[in-house]
Amino acid sequence: MKLPKLENPAGDFWGGFAAMLVALPSAIAYGVTIYSVLGGAHVAMGALAGILGATAIGLVASSFGGTSRLISAPCAPAAAVVSAFAIEAMRSGISIDTTLLLLTLLGLLAGLMQVMFGVLRLGRLIKYMPYTVVSGYLSGVGLIIIGSQVPKLLGTPKALHFWAALTTPDAWRWQGIAVGIVTIAVMVGAPRLIKAVPGAVLGLIAGVAVYFGLALLDPALLTLQANTLVVGALDSGGSGSFFAGLAERWTAFSDVSLQQMKMLAIPALTLAVLLSIDTLKTCVVLDALTRSRHDSNRELIGQGLGNLASGAIGGIPGAGTMGATLVNISGGASSRFSGVVEGVLALVAFLLLANFISWVPVAGLAGILIVIGVRMIDRNSLNYLKSRSTMLDFAVIAAVIGTALTVSLIAASGVGIVLAVMLFIREQIGGSIIRRKLLGNETFSKRIRTHEEMEILTTHGSRAAIIELQGSLFFGTADQLYLSLEPELKTRDFLILDMRRIQTVDVTAAHLLEQVKDMLAERNGFLIFSAIPLTLPSGRDMQQYFDQVGLIRQDSPVRVFPALDDALEWVEDRIIHEAALLRDEEVALELHEVELFAGRKEQTLAALEQCMEKRSIKAGDTIFSRGDAGDELFLIRRGAVRIVLPLSDRQAHHLGTFGRGAFFGEMAFLDGEARSANAVAFVDTELYVLSRLAFDKFAEEHKKLGLKLMEGIASVLASRLRYTNAELRVLES
Repeated sequence: MKLPKLENPAGDFWGGFAAMLVALPSAIAYGVTIYSVLGGAHVAMGALAGILGATAIGLVASSFGGTSRLISAPCAPAAAVVSAFAIEAMRSGISIDTTLLLLTLLGLLAGLMQVMFGVLRLGRLIKYMPYTVVSGYLSGVGLIIIGSQVPKLLGTPKALHFWAALTTPDAWRWQGIAVGIVTIAVMVGAPRLIKAVPGAVLGLIAGVAVYFGLALLDPALLTLQANTLVVGALDSGGSGSFFAGLAERWTAFSDVSLQQMKMLAIPALTLAVLLSIDTLKTCVVLDALTRSRHDSNRELIGQGLGNLASGAIGGIPGAGTMGATLVNISGGASSRFSGVVEGVLALVAFLLLANFISWVPVAGLAGILIVIGVRMIDRNSLNYLKSRSTMLDFAVIAAVIGTALTVSLIAASGVGIVLAVMLFIREQIGGSIIRRKLLGNETFSKRIRTHEEMEILTTHGSRAAIIELQGSLFFGTADQLYLSLEPELKTRDFLILDMRRIQTVDVTAAHLLEQVKDMLAERNGFLIFSAIPLTLPSGRDMQQYFDQVGLIRQDSPVRVFPALDDALEWVEDRIIHEAALLRDEEVALELHEVELFAGRKEQTLAALEQCMEKRSIKAGDTIFSRGDAGDELFLIRRGAVRIVLPLSDRQAHHLGTFGRGAFFGEMAFLDGEARSANAVAFVDTELYVLSRLAFDKFAEEHKKLGLKLMEGIASVLASRLRYTNAELRVLES
C-alpha cells in the first residue's frame, strides 16, 4: 500500500473532519434504513454498521484509490439495493441470522466485483454509461430512499410501507413527525446562514434538540428500552454485542443454501455497478474542480477493497460521495490523506459519542435521507419535455425510474441501456447518410481541359454521379443508402462514393455495396471509391476490410482512388475517350494544333515558333518552384503537369493538372512576379516555352497575333473561372 503523500497536513485534517461531519450522519441513517427491515431490535445494529462502513471505506479506499481528496462512505445507492435485498430475503422466509450473513456476503461480493472491474480495466466503460440511464438511476434511487423513509418520519410500525403509512394516520406519531420536519427545515435552510457547519449536522442537532424538548412534556421519551423513536443502545442487537453477533453470522454459513447464494449474484452486480458509477461520477466532477485527472481503474480497485474491508467487519457498502467530497475540498484538503482522516475520525466519533448516537431520533435520520433523496432526483430532466427532439430522452429516464420502482434497479439498468441504444440507432438512422450528391457536369477535377473537352464533359458528364457519404454505414442505414443510390444505378455509368467522412462500416453495408457493384456491372458501369480512410475510429482498416469481404478484386468493376480529384479525373478521361475526342496523347502537338493558336497563318506561327524553346521534362521533375523568378509561358505539347502549393516540407495541396494542349505559368508571364506555386511533370512531358521578352519582340512585328494571344489567354482564364463559379454555386446549393 502506498501511503498518501502529506503536502498540507493541516488542510487535510480539517477537510477530513468536515467531511466526517457530513458522511457520518448519513452513514448512520443508511445503516438504520437497511437493518430496520429486520425489526426494531436491529436498528442500533444498523447505526453501528453505518459507522463501521464509514470507517473502513474511508481508510482503505483512500489508501488504495487513485483520486486525491475523494471521500468514500456509505451512500444512497447502497442503502437502496441492500435494503431491497433484505426485504426480499425476509419475504422469502429466510431467517434473520441467515439474512444478516447474506447482507455481509452481498457487500463482500460487490467489493470483489469492483476489484475485478479495476483489474480488467473496465473503469472507462462504466464512465460511458448513457446520461439518461444514470439520471434515471439517481432519480429512481432517490425516490426509493424517500419512499422507505416516509414511514419512519411518520413513526408508523415497521409492517407499514409507503402507501399504507400515508393512508393510516391513526398510526402516525406526532413526536416523530415534529422531529423530522424540524430536521428537514434546518438541513435545507441553515446553510444559507451558517456555512461553516454542514447542513446535515445542523439538521441532526436540531432534530435531537426538538426530541429532548418534547421529552420534557413526555418523560417516556427519555427511556431507550422499547423506544422506537430513537436508534437505541449500540451494544444491543438481539444476540449480545455487535461483534459477537458478527462472529455468530459466520456460524450460520452452513445454513445458506445454493439457491440463496444464487440470490446474491444479480443484486451484487447491481450494487457493484451502481457504486462504481457513483464513484466515477464524483471523480469526474472532482477532476473539473481541481484540474486533476483520476485513475478510474485504480479507483475501482481501491473502492472494492474498501467495501471488502467494510463487509469483513460488518459495515455497509459505500462509494465516493459528492457531498462529503465537496466539503473536504472547501475545508482545505489537498491529498488522499484527508480520506484517511475522515475514516479515523468516524471511528473516534463512535467511541466518544456512542451514548449520544443511541439517542439520535430515527425520524431525524429519516429527514436527512429524505432531503438527500430529493436532491438525487434529476429535476433538470423535466426540461426535456419542452422540446420534441428530447422527449424520447425523457421517456428513457422515465422508463428507468418506473422499472426501478416497480421491478428492480438491475432491471432498470437493462431497460435504460436497451432504450439508450435504440435511441442511438434511431438518431443514426434519422440523420442523412448522404452529405452531398453531384453529377459529373456539375463538378470537375482539377485537370485543366481544353474548351472542346470541357464542352463534352458539360454535355456527357451526367453519366457520372458523385456521392459524398457521412456517418456510419451499418445495418441501420443500409436501406437508406440503397434508396439514395437506386435512382443513380439505373441511369449512371460511373458511381463515385466519397468515403472520407465515413466513421464505421459493418458487414450489412459491405454486402449492400457488393450488390451495387453487381448492378453497375450489368450495365458495364463502375463503382468507384475515393478517399477511403486509412483507419476508422475503431482502428479498422476499411480498405483491408473491403478486400476481406471480397468487394475489391482485380477482376471486379471497382476502382479505388486516394482522393476524389483522382477519381474525377479518371472518369473524365473515360468519358472524353468514349466520346472519341481524346486524341493520341503520345503524339506531340505542333504549334498550329494548340487551341490557343487555332486558325492562325502558318508563316506567322512559324515565326512565333522561332521565338519559342522546345523543352523535354522527365516525369517527377520540377519545372519551376514557388518563389522562383521567371516570366515564361508554358504550352504542353505532350504529357501532363501538376500545379501544387507547398504547405510544409512533407505536405502540398494539389491545385490543378494541365494536360496536352493547355498552358500554364500565365500569371508570371502577365505580371512578372515570382512563381506562386510549384509545377511538376506528372508524366514525361514536352513543352513549348515562350519568355515574355521574346514575346514582346515578336509582338512588335506581329501586333495582331500578339494581341490575339493575350485575348486567348484572357478568354481561357475567363472560361476556367466560369466553370469554377458554376461548380461553387452547385456546392453551395
